[in-house]
Amino acid sequence: MNKNLWALPLLAALATACNSTSTNTAGADGKPDLLYAALDTTVAPGDDFFSYANGTWIKNHPIPASESNSGIGIEVQKEVYGRLRQTSIDAAKANAAAGSNQQKIGDFWAVGIDSLKADKLGIAPIKPELDRIAAMKTAADVPGVIAHEIPLGVRALIGPRVGQDDKNSDKMALYLHQSGLGLPNRDYYFNTDTRTKNIRRSYVRHVANTFKLLGQDSTTANANAARVMALETALARSSRKLEALRDPYKNYNKMTLAQLDKLTPGLDWKTWFAQMGATNVDSVIVGQPEFYQMVGQLLKTKPVDDWKAYLTWQVTREFAPTLSQPFVDESFRFYGTTLRGAKAMRPRWKRVLDMEEDALGDALGQLFVKEYFKPEAKARYDTLVKNVVSSFAQHIQNVDWMSAPTKVVALDKLHKITPKVGYPNKWKDYSNLTIDRSSLTANVMRANQWQYNYQLNKLGKPVDRTEWGMTPQTYNAYYNPSNNEIVLPAAAFAVPTLLDADADDALVYGYAGASTIGHELTHGFDDEGSQFDAKGNLHEWWSKEDRKRFNERVAVIVKQFNGYTLLDSLHINGKATAGENIADLGGIVIGLDAFKKTKQYKEGKKINGLTPVQRYFLGYALGWQMHVRDESLASQLLTDVHSPAQYRVNGPMADVPAFYEAFGVKPGQKLYIPDSARVKIW
Repeated sequence: MNKNLWALPLLAALATACNSTSTNTAGADGKPDLLYAALDTTVAPGDDFFSYANGTWIKNHPIPASESNSGIGIEVQKEVYGRLRQTSIDAAKANAAAGSNQQKIGDFWAVGIDSLKADKLGIAPIKPELDRIAAMKTAADVPGVIAHEIPLGVRALIGPRVGQDDKNSDKMALYLHQSGLGLPNRDYYFNTDTRTKNIRRSYVRHVANTFKLLGQDSTTANANAARVMALETALARSSRKLEALRDPYKNYNKMTLAQLDKLTPGLDWKTWFAQMGATNVDSVIVGQPEFYQMVGQLLKTKPVDDWKAYLTWQVTREFAPTLSQPFVDESFRFYGTTLRGAKAMRPRWKRVLDMEEDALGDALGQLFVKEYFKPEAKARYDTLVKNVVSSFAQHIQNVDWMSAPTKVVALDKLHKITPKVGYPNKWKDYSNLTIDRSSLTANVMRANQWQYNYQLNKLGKPVDRTEWGMTPQTYNAYYNPSNNEIVLPAAAFAVPTLLDADADDALVYGYAGASTIGHELTHGFDDEGSQFDAKGNLHEWWSKEDRKRFNERVAVIVKQFNGYTLLDSLHINGKATAGENIADLGGIVIGLDAFKKTKQYKEGKKINGLTPVQRYFLGYALGWQMHVRDESLASQLLTDVHSPAQYRVNGPMADVPAFYEAFGVKPGQKLYIPDSARVKIW
């Protein structure tokens, strides 16, 4: 339930402002005014508030050739990369003590940036895995090989993970989810529009080209690519659609191992789990039983040559970005250009930093917060969280569709939400993770294995509710229903080119209070999060009448977003994006009432001709200041539960009466919705 998907920026708050090509028009006090500088006043706010708020910025920030989008996340990301790059370079030169975090950061960087070594090694780093696959004699050997590959990070056939039991949040459970596809999700295998059919054809060519890089002749490579596509299509046929994956009850099917064996005749799950390191497992939560029925059937009916082709592809696909340049280029051609629309590959050093973040994120995080997230900033956002929670409590008390008894329980849940702001109080211990200069691939494999073991080690142990699922340098946030918590990394509050001290409350309350804090709080009460109680358990705590009235309002927002058309003929999936759309709308109205208690709102002074409330709404729009390539946008519509940025602004704004008042929106304008037809939940 993340704020957005543009991750990995650094917090600029209270640090040196980063460089930008934009002009930050100053207000009367001489401070830069990002909101005013971004405006496109040729657009009427009531027709397209997103373009009005962000249009000039977007015109001045074309999408870099190496990116699929240009936006606020990319701008903040410029600083994170610069700082993490220098940290890594310094670590590589430091001759640090063996086993220290600095040694690991330095060695990961040094071998990662060494493209000549990667080219010299060729496929050697994955050769043992390819040999293991080639040595399979019958399909009976397949589960054992998969058990070896999954801990290394290969998403082959099945999707095990460890997480809190949705119906018993004090216990860690083993889950099985649908997995194993090389395309982003099932719809790519079946949609009949021209764009998707072209992607399918390109995918098969990409798989064949990868096999050729491994040394297969054209005939063999093409035959194996067809095998891969046929097997993945069978898996996709039994995979659930994006919107179906959001129903927590239907995706919770707890089974004993005997029941799981019965679901998939011929498979011995106890042995298979033991091969994956999961011993003493007595039950498992299966997300999509029909998918695992297909897994069992395929393991009985597909010949071993099909599995050799499939697993060879999955291993190579996973590690191609770490191998020699031909593999890197071929992977980028499909996953970067065909799927995302990027015109050029990002510099190697940025790609290595991304891998380093995945492998050693907490080690980097410790260095990050020490220098860049000062106590003054943390205090400001701790207070902001309290103010938004207080505002939400008032909204719960005032809504007319929720009964008094349910309001009592809702308020109890709200006040039991744990806010985690900035950074964790304890960090992951990487002491048993080996990082050296043998190869980038080996380091990525070992880091994946470490993370797998770290998660697996939680089974049978008390739940650690202090743990964070994001690093503090991540430009994102989330609500975790099992812990009933909102997690707000330090970088989630970053505003590029602007010091925190120079950001007025209107901007901060819109940008952080609405689009991040209020948004995540509301997730606890959206169509999915509302099904979990204050202790984090999947449990119906609403009355039937309350749920009915709530669902009636959700149906209206689903219909509203289903009606938005992009790229000529593609539509937003209103049902799949409902939770995020509810949270966006909730965050705006809750954050606004919190802002109304500030000194800036009460004084009512204009800055560059903008009232405090106008600046609040512009602050919210700043959070979605981005534009995206058509290819990436088309992919987002099929795979993402978040609406595109433009509609995360225009969609909810059309339902907020205060927006109409602030900008004089009138009938006949494109965003105008009659009051009786507007969505009102919180």
